[in-house]
Amino acid sequence: MCARHVRGAARSTTLYILAAALAAGFGLWAAERHFAPPPLPPPPALQTVALFPVARSLPAFTLQTGDGGTLTPAALKGHWTLVYLGFTHCPDVCPTTLQALGVAAKSWASLPTDTRPRVLFVSVDPQRDSPAHTAQYAHYFGKGIIGATADEQTLTTFAHALGMVFFIPKNNDGKNYEVDHSSSVAVLDPAGDMVGTITPQPPPAQPFDPARIGADLLALAHWR
Repeated sequence: MCARHVRGAARSTTLYILAAALAAGFGLWAAERHFAPPPLPPPPALQTVALFPVARSLPAFTLQTGDGGTLTPAALKGHWTLVYLGFTHCPDVCPTTLQALGVAAKSWASLPTDTRPRVLFVSVDPQRDSPAHTAQYAHYFGKGIIGATADEQTLTTFAHALGMVFFIPKNNDGKNYEVDHSSSVAVLDPAGDMVGTITPQPPPAQPFDPARIGADLLALAHWR
């Protein structure tokens, strides 16, 4: 076979391979477009919830609940969840915030149970707040509010994952002390990722407006 025929055959083979690769790539692209879930609509206009540009995944954690069970990231999936850190001996900020969240929860009480937003109160004072006491305290502000706690190291890791902090005074007497903690409320999406926060408003406004929080969570629940 002459060199010209060899070069021609090689060129034809190369073109065939390129054409096949392009066809395969186009087929994969078309399949991905066909089977990919439709993009989410833009988020709704919100009054109090500030959404992040990118969601934050939470590390593994295990909190203790009042019924003797545990709360893990898997338990938070499927619902929008508002997470607030505090302690049951808190004189003012914690009860005020939980009262606002409890009232806000009435706004979405008519939604189906399997998609209804939830409120999670996590005590960062494990020395004085047992899981049972934490749950009892949370239920005072709303029967649907979940109360949980854990050991101090677990709570520290959990708080930092939410971008929050707390401080328990060292060498305290075990009874009379204050716990400094972040005052914001974390917003978790149905995937269990942190997607935003609700921060307290300065006076003379209410720190947390139940009506506006309720409207925001309703809008988010209908969004996805």
